[in-house]
Amino acid sequence: MAKGKTTNAGSGVVARAPITARGKLALRAARSASWASKKAGRGAGNMIGGLIALKIDKTIMTQLAAYRDTVLITGTNGKSTTTRMTAAALSTLGSVATNTDGANMDAGIVAAYNQSLDAPVAAIEVDELHLPHVADFVHPTAIVLLNLTRDQLDRVGEINMIERRLRAGIERHPEATIIANCDDVLVTSAAYDCKNVVWVAAGNAWVGDSVSCPRSGEPIVRDGSHWYSTSGDFKRPEPHWWVDDDNLYGPDGVVVPMTLALPGRANRGNAAQAVAAAVTMGTKLEDAVAAVSAVREVAGRYSTIQVGSHNVRMLLAKNPAGWQEALSMVDRSVDGLVIAVNGQVPDGEDLSWLWDVKFESFEGIQVVAAGERGTDLGVRLTYASVDHTLIKNPLDAIKSCPPGRVEVLANYTAFLGLNRAIDREVSRG
Repeated sequence: MAKGKTTNAGSGVVARAPITARGKLALRAARSASWASKKAGRGAGNMIGGLIALKIDKTIMTQLAAYRDTVLITGTNGKSTTTRMTAAALSTLGSVATNTDGANMDAGIVAAYNQSLDAPVAAIEVDELHLPHVADFVHPTAIVLLNLTRDQLDRVGEINMIERRLRAGIERHPEATIIANCDDVLVTSAAYDCKNVVWVAAGNAWVGDSVSCPRSGEPIVRDGSHWYSTSGDFKRPEPHWWVDDDNLYGPDGVVVPMTLALPGRANRGNAAQAVAAAVTMGTKLEDAVAAVSAVREVAGRYSTIQVGSHNVRMLLAKNPAGWQEALSMVDRSVDGLVIAVNGQVPDGEDLSWLWDVKFESFEGIQVVAAGERGTDLGVRLTYASVDHTLIKNPLDAIKSCPPGRVEVLANYTAFLGLNRAIDREVSRG
């Protein structure tokens, strides 16, 4: 176990610090609100419970984190997957508090802690904008930095600003071990000055947002996997961990075969960072690799479900880098491909990023544009010379495909809405 709170994680027992009287009131109110939300059919009720707890006691997150070791996971893409993998690896030490539903802001984090009061460790997904103040509340044992790319400019703002905020936030916690992706220029900049850094070569296929040094403004030069700033004092660190198509490589010449259930090169990078974080927290390497390899789906992502005569696999993407990676995962032998795009607030209402994604030709596959912004997507596909039809309802779009295997690639609210529609369809038989 890394240096942190006093726990007995191997036995699954934790010496829980006392919660204040106000904190106990906040947690009781949160549980009551969650129960009422469930009874009313308004979902799991985790968010409303967390919101009420914070209203009653603003220090409740600190109290809930005080007696356990927490690893925070943040970045633009891969947060939920890496958190799921990290939690799986840490579960070999005992029970784990984690936000499995992806609620990665303050209320969701409080709910995750509250649902597992006796867990000796926690793997918490955190929105990159919230990481600095969440770290101030929980004093993490470790922080995982995945990647930083352009995402929802109408909410997040310019990516260099996010890097500066993360850098300042991390510097306030010199005791934490930072597990950072050295293939990402912006992540490397955020972690570069920290004294406890575990560098992981987790890959970075999207480099369009890091063409200049975030510290000096000088150009970034790339030479294979290596990169450096022409200013001369900022370059890719040597990784402690890295992956190829077959193995995970670690410190002191460690080589471990790693075969994942999840597809894609990006998920091998996510797994490498999850293993590095879990080992930092005290997990045995072989146990961590076995645990991350067994993860098959993440909150419905990568899952397959039978919808009538169609075997549907669900993929989620939320920004240009994520879309490019998801497109590379599409099986070109399938019978149909549905691409669904909404433009609601959680998605980002500005969809101009569609023009940054390299939509490739899908010869021999029936492509259907769907979602509330299916028309915008259709225009983009037309300019990409992708033959397609437009059916805005994603479930109807699936039904329009030939019987057999169908890939669905959707952004956030389109993904959630389609999952609910499929659940209703399946329940009706």
